[in-house]
Amino acid sequence: MSLVQAVLLGIVQGLTEFLPISSSAHLVLVPALLGWTFSEDTAFVFDVLVQMGTLVAVVVYFRQDLGGLVRGIIDGLVRRRPFYAPMSRLAWLIVLATLPAVIAGLYLKDLVERIFSDPIAVSYFLLLTAVWLILSERVGKRTRDLDGLSAADALWVGVAQAAALFPGISRSGSTIGAGLTRHLDRRSSARFSFLMSIPAMLGASIIALNDLMQIAELKSMIAPLVVGFIAAAIVGYLSIRWMLAYLSRRSLTVFAVYCAVVGVAGVLAGLLSV
Repeated sequence: MSLVQAVLLGIVQGLTEFLPISSSAHLVLVPALLGWTFSEDTAFVFDVLVQMGTLVAVVVYFRQDLGGLVRGIIDGLVRRRPFYAPMSRLAWLIVLATLPAVIAGLYLKDLVERIFSDPIAVSYFLLLTAVWLILSERVGKRTRDLDGLSAADALWVGVAQAAALFPGISRSGSTIGAGLTRHLDRRSSARFSFLMSIPAMLGASIIALNDLMQIAELKSMIAPLVVGFIAAAIVGYLSIRWMLAYLSRRSLTVFAVYCAVVGVAGVLAGLLSV
């Protein structure tokens, strides 16, 4: 992987991680479109580790919220009332929402890695994302915010995040959509989605670091990983800010249309090349 390829893929990751259009799908389809070929291990490890750039972006953007969540957990434990304050309660709901993805990741890791090398399968999953976004907009009443979030709500959003392990199913799209189906307003759904992405991306990065130690071309991967990380971090931060502002005024429909168009194009291109 060259530095130019790494920068471009880092930008793609930063743009698409927080937009509901599946960063994993784009990290599969963009190289396929440009005729780039990487080994399965290299592609998977790069794709996951470049998420560390977007992890840094979301941590920096929500640093005040994260500080409040940590203080809330500590204060709640000290008082032996872990759910007494809004921030403490929200922190534990994020923990609960993370569990489905952790469990699914342990059992589905090998299957997910194989799908990363199958552009047609990724395109079909992208079509599922489009359907989910449209459905969530139609079902959601958008009458609630995070103050009224329940354990059932958090678990449902967590299940949606687990489904997004498969490339093509947008993590932000599935979780924001899940929040909408529980009648959260769009901005609250996005805020919860972005906050709960932190433990998910951190866990995936730790697993990928272990895989990274086992690939033969480790030295040649260091420079691409660094530049991909930086590009993803900068673009990811800007994407978060833009997305939250966008959802304050508009729906997810445009992203559904985009996913549908790219998904259909990916399926047709894949079938024609067989």
